[in-house]
Parts: sequence; C-alpha cells; structure tokens
Amino acid sequence: MRRVYLVAAALLTAATIHTPASAAAPAAITETVYVESTTDSDSDGKPDRIATDVMRPDTGGRVPVVMEASPYYGLGAAAATSLTVPRGFGRWYDEYFVPRGYAVVEVEMQGTSRSTGCPTSGGPEDTASVRAVVDWLNGRAKAFYADGREAVASWSTGNVGMLGVSYNGTLPNAAAAANIPGVKTIVPIAAISSWYEYARDQGIGYRGWETDYPSFLADYVVSSSQRSKCRAVLQKLAADDGDESYDYTSFWKTRDYRVGAKDVTASVFAVHGQADWNVKPSQFGRWWQELSDHGVPRKIWLHRGGHLDPISFRQAEWQRVMGLWMDHWLKGADNGIMDEPMADVQRPDGSWEQAASWPRPDTSGTTLHFGPAADGMSGSLTTAPVTSGTHRLADNTNLSESAMMANPEKTDSRRLAYVTAPLKEDARLSGEVTVTARISSNRASVPLTALLVDYGPATKSVLTDRSPVQLSTETCGKNDLRDRTGCARPPEVSVQAVSATMLTKGAIDAKNRSSLESAAPLPTTGTADVTWKLHARDALIPAGHRIGIVLVTHHSAYITTDTAARGVTLDVSLGVSKVVLPIVGGAVHT
Repeated sequence: MRRVYLVAAALLTAATIHTPASAAAPAAITETVYVESTTDSDSDGKPDRIATDVMRPDTGGRVPVVMEASPYYGLGAAAATSLTVPRGFGRWYDEYFVPRGYAVVEVEMQGTSRSTGCPTSGGPEDTASVRAVVDWLNGRAKAFYADGREAVASWSTGNVGMLGVSYNGTLPNAAAAANIPGVKTIVPIAAISSWYEYARDQGIGYRGWETDYPSFLADYVVSSSQRSKCRAVLQKLAADDGDESYDYTSFWKTRDYRVGAKDVTASVFAVHGQADWNVKPSQFGRWWQELSDHGVPRKIWLHRGGHLDPISFRQAEWQRVMGLWMDHWLKGADNGIMDEPMADVQRPDGSWEQAASWPRPDTSGTTLHFGPAADGMSGSLTTAPVTSGTHRLADNTNLSESAMMANPEKTDSRRLAYVTAPLKEDARLSGEVTVTARISSNRASVPLTALLVDYGPATKSVLTDRSPVQLSTETCGKNDLRDRTGCARPPEVSVQAVSATMLTKGAIDAKNRSSLESAAPLPTTGTADVTWKLHARDALIPAGHRIGIVLVTHHSAYITTDTAARGVTLDVSLGVSKVVLPIVGGAVHT
C-alpha cells in the first residue's frame, strides 16, 4: 500500500529504494488511500470514495500539506494503472516541497480517475470531494487502503495549502469559499471563481460555451467505470443549465464562489493571464475585488499571456515565492513574504513591475462621454458631455474584431467608435471598466459588446497558451525544469506591429440590463439605459495614443448569436452614454 522513496535535499528526483535512507537523502513514503465523502453523487447507496495519492517525508514527525485536486488525473499519461499505489507524481511539487518538510497530496475529484461518484462541473459535490480529504488530514473523516484497512493521517499537521491551474485552481477557490477548516491558503492559477461567467457574459453565452457546457465537461472528465452510473447526473446538468435564457439561476449560484467571499479565512495568491480568453479575466478581477472588500490576505501576479502556468515563464521566481508563501501560511514562518509588494504585473515586453496593491494605489473612476465626430474621428470621448445627438448602430453580421477596431475615422453603421484626442500624458488603466449606453431599439433583446482600444502604433506580443488538460498532465520533473520542456516549456511569442490594441472587452444581452436573474424586454418605443462591465485589465496607454470605445451588436467570435435580435437597429444617445475607466491618478489628459 505504500512505497518508500529517496528524496534528495535539493530539487532531485525520487527513486524507489529497498534500503534505509541516508541522512543526505531522506526517505519519503508514498501511498494511495480512498477517503469517504459525505456525498453519494452517483446514487449507488454508498458514500463517494475519493482516491488520494500521498508523498510525505519519512521523518516520524507531523508535516503540513501542499495539495492539488484535479478532475484530469484519469486522462492521458497521468491515468492510474493501479488501485494500490500512486499514479506517479507528475508535477514539480513533490520534488520541491517534500525535501522541505511537506507532504504533497494529489486528489482525484469525485467521478474521475479512481474515485467513485459523478462530476458536476463546479457543483457542491466538487467541493465535497476536496472537503473529505482535508477533513481526513485533520482527523475528521475516514480513509481506507484498497484492501479495506483504515488509513489514518497521523503524520499531518492539518494545515493545507491548495494550488493548481485551470480546473485544478478552481477547486481551491471552491474550498476557500466553503471555508473548509484546515485550508490555510490557496493559489488559484487561471482559475474560475464563477462558473456562470465561465460560460456566460452578462446574459449571453460565450461562443464555444453556449450549449450544455456543464454536462459536456462532466462527460469529458468522468471515468469510464463511472460513466453509466452518471448518465442521469449528466442529463440533469444539461436540463438545469438554463441555456434557453442564459439567466443567472440557482444552478449557477451554487457554482459562484464569490458568494462565499465573506466566509474566506484562507489567504489567496491569485495568478492570471490578461490575455486568457479561456478562463477570462473577470474570473480573477471580480473574485479579487470581493476578497479585497472582505480584507482577505492576498497577493497577485498578472502576466501578459493566456492560459498558462508561471512555472513555464518565470520558474525561479515562482518557486522562490511559493516556498516563502507556503512556509509562512502553513508553518508560520516570519519570512517577510507579506511585506513584499502585493502585485506583480508583467509588461507587454515581458519584463515585470511591482505595485503596493491592485488595482494600483490612487486609482479612481474617470468618466468619458460619447460624443459626435471630432478631431478627425467618427465619434469622440470627452470629459464634458454633449447635450444631445444620437448615432445609429445597425446589426453587425460579418465584422471581425480587427475590422471593428480599424479606421475609427470612418463612419460604419456596423460599429460605432468613440475616441479621445491624443493623450498628453501616459494613462495607467488598473481595474474594471464600465460602459453605459442609452439606446432605443427595434428589437426586444440585443447583445451589445464594447471593446476598449488603445489606438496608436505599438508592437503586440502574442503568446501560445495551453489547454487545461495540458496544464494538468504535462510532465513536470527535474529534467523538464532543467531543460525547459514539459511544464517548463516557455510559450512561443510572436510580435506584430499594430495600430490598434484591444485592451479588454465585455458583452451584455440588453434584456438583462436590470438583472442577470430575469430578463426584461427592451421597449421598442422610448429609450433604455444599459450598463455592463468589461474584463479587468492593467495596462499603460502611452502619451500620443488615443483611448477608444467600440460598440457592436453581434460579436460572433466572442458571444453566441441572438436570433431574436437579428436585424436590430439601435440609436445610441450621446452625452449620457459613457465609459468609466479606472485610471491611476483619476484623470485622462488630452
């Protein structure tokens, strides 16, 4: 049921041994246990059993735990071949943390790999699978070896730090929101904080996530041995997901971890890519704001890439900070990590800068109003509102995003562009952008998308990213770290010359302007005010550039098509329509 390994004091590999460990190479024990959950998600009359792999120092003392929970351990090279011994620890965590006096625990989410039960795509059963293992590590739950013998975590201090990327980072968010006793810190990387906003943007489905996404994902990760048992569960996910309206229902509220932000007692170290359009930036931005509002101890890294793990692009610093972070929160070390700046933000050229907080200090909302053509542009953004006027916006049926932003000096009924005069000083954006449009419409619903654009010559770095499964299952041993392969393989970077850079965007179905929980049709006579949020962003807009807001109706590469809104024509009222930008210093100088 368990094997003994040598673990070198530095970042070295583990190897099976049959002789006592030397002082230079302390032994580590590995074992696989099955923890009883409080749920029976496959309705077979037995509690779900959560397969858990453990590697821990063979020192006889009690140690804290670094935990990664995942639905992906049953896929690809990570799949288990034995019920009695671990799959093999594929990440860098065991090689780094075990020699430093930690246990590394890998948890197979319910219904996946060797665990029983059914996956529910962010549902409470997901959280219960994590809770069961944390409870076992704290003596509150039972676990058994494959032969039925009870397994007791007498070696555990009960202090747990959870970390992971994508779904593996989402489970820590769920655990912190549920305030599971023993979870002292979480490190969510490219992680979901609201499953509604993973599939929807304010009343409209994201392109690619618009149809039965929860059941699709659950079916993707469910183990072959559990699939037939879980058929009814997957069917219920599809029936309850509300694709007919895209409203925020109780189904999605149970998958919204921000609701539990008030209960979070664990510290949080969030990492996210500002170009991550898989797990989009609102996932960190709105979670971070809730944590800030409730005084949660926290730290953040924002990088320039997409769906990535920092081990692939900032390895040495990532390991340094992780070592200090876990030592502080799991061992109580007074090592100064919380005295370091709260935020690390990567610049477009790949270098890094630090800030005392995020959004950056002295950030406040700056309002710019939509105005008529001026300064050679088809629409203007000004600090003083005009008193009247409208612009006509027709249905967008074929514009690409680059075409939407191009040529803001030209009038195009398929998109409206509102642009400032050239900036006299740099403007630092830091936080979440809000757009308000007063519209009259010939349709009762219309999906509106706003793009925030930096107009000016620049070079744009485009980085390749990884799929969630790649991030969770790529090899990540000492050779990968040394040779920059596997998990440590850097993203490829291509540099493009551009005249317009999309900084952030956001969409809303106007019938959800008053509530995401229920729709209210737009009046086809008179006007309605529609306010929506764009994804959080940190960016420097250089002097000489212009800030622009581009409005379109159907952004077909970003959101799904609302067939009821086809043929829409809008009149956008100037002056009252506006954008509020989070600007450091609180002013845009033009």
